[in-house]
Amino acid sequence: MQITDGAQAAQVLAGLMVSDAPRPDFAEAFQPFAPLIGSWDLDVRWYDENGEVTRQTQGEWHFAWALDGRAVADIWITPSRAARATDGDGEWGLSIRIYDPELKAFRSTWMGPKAAFVMPFIAHATDETITLTSQTANTSWTFSDLTATSFHWRNEDGPILRQTFDAQRQR
Repeated sequence: MQITDGAQAAQVLAGLMVSDAPRPDFAEAFQPFAPLIGSWDLDVRWYDENGEVTRQTQGEWHFAWALDGRAVADIWITPSRAARATDGDGEWGLSIRIYDPELKAFRSTWMGPKAAFVMPFIAHATDETITLTSQTANTSWTFSDLTATSFHWRNEDGPILRQTFDAQRQR
């Protein structure tokens, strides 16, 4: 097939990027991320050094199996596409997570194109949380209180809370 325009290229890339399920040999390793697959509405808050909310907006987060079922990919958008008219332009962030059997953990890279920012993480899951610890900064991201319809996420810069997402599954 000859690809002649951006729309065709986007369809091909999306078809190659997204998978219907994890590969069977990866399903057990990726079980901590399975409940996140799907689309979420976010209540996003940023905090100052004193723990006071400095900004609040709506966001969205979309998770999918990716790369032939060997990875989990997600895109978060803040403000949400619907809130951009009132809350302005924000960030679209992309994460790719792969399982490293030697580490018994996940390697994850987040990319924020607006500021050309890339941050690699190592993620460990427990029965109650998934915590991603930056390999280049004193930053951690934690998923907690995960249910079929909601979860909480927080970004901490050392001991300082920087940002939270309260997520509700989209219908």
